[in-house]
Amino acid sequence: MDKGIYVGLDIGSISSEALLLSDERILSYSIIATGPNPHRASRECLKEALSKGGVSEESILRVVATGYGRISVPFKTREVTEITCHARGSHFLFPRTRTVIDIGGQDSKVITLDERGKVTDFVMNDKCAAGTGRFLEVMARALEVELSKMGERALKAKKGVSITSMCTVFAESEVISLIAEGLEVEEILRGLHESIARRIFRMARRLRVRGEITISGGVAKNEGIVEALKSLFGMEINIPNEPQIVGALGAALLAREMS
Repeated sequence: MDKGIYVGLDIGSISSEALLLSDERILSYSIIATGPNPHRASRECLKEALSKGGVSEESILRVVATGYGRISVPFKTREVTEITCHARGSHFLFPRTRTVIDIGGQDSKVITLDERGKVTDFVMNDKCAAGTGRFLEVMARALEVELSKMGERALKAKKGVSITSMCTVFAESEVISLIAEGLEVEEILRGLHESIARRIFRMARRLRVRGEITISGGVAKNEGIVEALKSLFGMEINIPNEPQIVGALGAALLAREMS
């Protein structure tokens, strides 16, 4: 007979994640593209996670949804902001975390938390796509580079080209002009990564950054961004084994803690 499980769903603008938790053990998780229908994405990623975990839907005790598409999940027990969930998930993975950098598809956030994983403050860039996964997607297309290889190629350059604009539209035009001037793709990539890191660092300086820093979100897989942030903060940064599931993990933990 299935043990009771708790579900965390993170329905983002680019990807959706479902995570199954039993006590404090992660049973399984799934990551799929959200597509145009967040409602359908929530059901599909849950179905995949249940299949991977070998458990039935009847064993679900509670479901907490987070992410921009959380309101589209019809079977949720509760919805919680991604700020709270990324803080909770990061603290669970790295208990000494006091600052979380979450770089999502459409926005980026810097969150500070206390020793219990509770949010104490945050700053968020949600006015434009600069410094987000969507921004990197646009730049990858402009440079004809695989998205998954951007960070690796950026680190091959000894120095980065200065990118003056962080508006996605203007930055794309600037990148195209730099290519026409004959600059190396790797130097342009390094400049883009350093520009993103500087933007996030400036956000962080508005808060009281202390303790360990953890990065969550899919962009944490980009080693160019991570190395640029390490250099600016002057310290090591925690990278989860699968940074895309941190929000879903936090949501599942909150589902378990609900009375």
